[in-house]
Amino acid sequence: MACCVLQITGLIFGGVGMVGTLAATVMPQWRVSAYIDGNIVVFETIWEGLWMDCISQLGLRLQCKFYDSVLALPPPLEAFRALMCIAVVLSVLSFLMAIVGVKYTHRTKEDQQGASIFILAAGVAFLLTGTLVLIPVSWTGGSIIRDFYDPEVPVPLKRELGAALFVGWASTALLLAAGAMYCHF
Repeated sequence: MACCVLQITGLIFGGVGMVGTLAATVMPQWRVSAYIDGNIVVFETIWEGLWMDCISQLGLRLQCKFYDSVLALPPPLEAFRALMCIAVVLSVLSFLMAIVGVKYTHRTKEDQQGASIFILAAGVAFLLTGTLVLIPVSWTGGSIIRDFYDPEVPVPLKRELGAALFVGWASTALLLAAGAMYCHF
């Protein structure tokens, strides 16, 4: 019974982590404009994501623009895009493997070897996915914090941590927890 509860909990964590990975990938709020030096009146908020930049004017009007050229992007952004796309695909595959493993475990009580292969593969894939999400999210967060406290960076170019980074960190925690649960079997 405890085995079943752990498998279902891992499936829920993995599913929520998969949705969070997809959300963090498509959200434009990776970097958000910072307002410092007593600037009280703010008319525009700038969001920078993996795929587009957005400008929110007074919270009423939102204009988003996809990046013009893939070749004009900075190399870290290209790498982050690739890692997050691989993580999305791998999270879907991990979730499907976990579903098959859980179903196979509950259907056949005599052949536990086949079920444990799917469960272990799903666990390893969830751990790999969590690592793939953690790299671009933490790297971006680190660069934002470094630039924020760097006196050489002009004030209009300073950014704060966006909501997509927090979604990415939460997804990483859920994916790693799901992977640990499935590797425990």
